[in-house]
Amino acid sequence: MRTSISCSGQTFIRSNTVPFQVKTRAQERFGRFVQKNVFSSVDLPSHLDHHARFALWQDIHVAEIWSVEYTISEKLAFEAAIEATAVGPLVLGQMAGTIRHASRKASNIAADGRDGYLLLINNGDTVLRGAQIGRDYSVGKGEAALVSASEGLQMTGGDSNVWANVVVPRVVLESAFKQIDDRLALCIGADNEALDMLKRYCSFLEAGPTLLSPDLVNHATETIVDLIGLATGAKGETAELAGLRGLRAARLQAILQKMRENFADPSISAQGVARQLRLSVRYVHDILQETGVSFAERILELRLQKAHRMLSDRRNDGMRISEIALLSGFSDVSYFNRCFRRRFGSTPSGAR
Repeated sequence: MRTSISCSGQTFIRSNTVPFQVKTRAQERFGRFVQKNVFSSVDLPSHLDHHARFALWQDIHVAEIWSVEYTISEKLAFEAAIEATAVGPLVLGQMAGTIRHASRKASNIAADGRDGYLLLINNGDTVLRGAQIGRDYSVGKGEAALVSASEGLQMTGGDSNVWANVVVPRVVLESAFKQIDDRLALCIGADNEALDMLKRYCSFLEAGPTLLSPDLVNHATETIVDLIGLATGAKGETAELAGLRGLRAARLQAILQKMRENFADPSISAQGVARQLRLSVRYVHDILQETGVSFAERILELRLQKAHRMLSDRRNDGMRISEIALLSGFSDVSYFNRCFRRRFGSTPSGAR
């Protein structure tokens, strides 16, 4: 079913896959190759004043995209632009403008019935702060958070903001990760490797021609969902815990927590962790082996990730690489250099 709203010669069309369509010059030129849809304030009647343009833009947004109550900057003239690219049942969206606050309440949820998930990625210089299911989140530049359209949501940014949304139907994400709601409103750091790969993969899809092959559409959809699972933690340790039961799951969690707390200690060992938790060393090795990652591999990864974060932080420019290696748990700088290059594809000095 399609409905439409006409405005100054433009027609806003609601479709089943992409939540809105506005024909642009780019589509007139590349129409059959590009499945990108644009909804911009520049397409609204030019005779309307600042507040009237915003009111009309919000009315169209509520009718054709989803029901959200927006507040705009009091310092800057209203402007907003949304782009969306469909990839199978998913939508890759980009939004920029002077919208300062967004609120989705129970009445909004009831009005449109949308219940999908949105991975919110902050591409601007402002901080996007919000709340959902009793959790406060703060997403800085390059960071992200998973939110749900079926739960009340608040978000506040600066006077001008830029962000992206990866919109995934609830059935798709819940089928892949049963405990996905546990990951709502948790900040995903800008240095998250899976998030970085997801950003680059989505940019690749948005820049290219529409995928026509069902096999390629399925592959792209599965890849995006898989990367969201890795970025949010719904796949990985969380999945490992969900796959175990009762006491065994609690013990795995306790082992992993001890490793996270003490990985920078050069003397950390499976024996020491087992002794602290009153477990046998064999039990520690066996339960970690079930996850597919050994004790030594996990410790090495934790140390390398800490070193990479420190090297990437300009505040540590005055520190020697050997100091950073030592603080990350490495006692042998040559070994650290070899491991770092193998893990990240560059030398420690090249990561600065």
